[in-house]
Amino acid sequence: MTLNVERMRALHAVAVHGSIAAAAEAMHVTPSGVSQQLAKLERETGHSLLEPQGRGVRLTRAGHVLAGHAERVMAQLAAAAAELDGLSEAAAGPLRLGAFVTAARSVLPAALTTLRERHPGLTPTLLEAETEHILPALARGDIDVAVVESWDTLVTPFPASVSNVLLSSDVIDLALPAGHPLARRRAVALDELRGMRWASWTAGGTCDQQLVQTLREHNVEPDIVCNVADYPTQLAFVAADLAAALIPRLGRDPVPHGVRIVATRPAIRRKIYATWQAGSDRPAVRACVEALRAVAERLPDGRPAS
Repeated sequence: MTLNVERMRALHAVAVHGSIAAAAEAMHVTPSGVSQQLAKLERETGHSLLEPQGRGVRLTRAGHVLAGHAERVMAQLAAAAAELDGLSEAAAGPLRLGAFVTAARSVLPAALTTLRERHPGLTPTLLEAETEHILPALARGDIDVAVVESWDTLVTPFPASVSNVLLSSDVIDLALPAGHPLARRRAVALDELRGMRWASWTAGGTCDQQLVQTLREHNVEPDIVCNVADYPTQLAFVAADLAAALIPRLGRDPVPHGVRIVATRPAIRRKIYATWQAGSDRPAVRACVEALRAVAERLPDGRPAS
């Protein structure tokens, strides 16, 4: 039996993204193209790999078995490409970056400027997405270096195929309308936040889960009235006395009029990591990680306000 790599890639994409349409979007092809690849793969293997589930599909038992092998094949191919690229000492050519939104705004511009000055032969591109989407893309070899976050209250698991280095630690503060009674305090205990309305990130996403998990650990069930993937917009809702928010220091400036920033007890922290394929020794990857670390050294040290 000979298995086509591109068809295995299509199966892996369906397994990761959960549907043919989402897999097609990630692969930048049409859904019919993915369906055709999977139909050919079924003929090659002699097994049904997908079965109907509601209005979509799910993997069969054979599909799950083959998808597991496909994941390892994709990782091995990415490692082979990285090793071949590492034979060249020059940091040049394409460099695919991924970062969560506040890192894309606060870390990547300075890092890319440094890379342009030190390695003009590099041609970087940036994908902005949540950590939960960036890490699988890195493990598949779709990007070369990723900047991801991990909250202390909801730790991000790193795939075994990924190496990482800590760039910075960030503190998450409480943003309150200036007229709220607690806004006059220097610090507020998390278990004092019952009954408040909240602005949060995209519903069900990593940042939204982190807010919910953090508050529930202190017996607070959040009433989320706004889901928006942008901290300045969340702060606008706070300024309008519509909600409170948990805002990382790296993502909060400028603070609009009508908002008070208050420390929390206990302090809420997140860590920011640079990640790349384990075993990759590409000069471009090394150069990128060095640039990210240089920029991170100039970031605030992440200590809570006293």
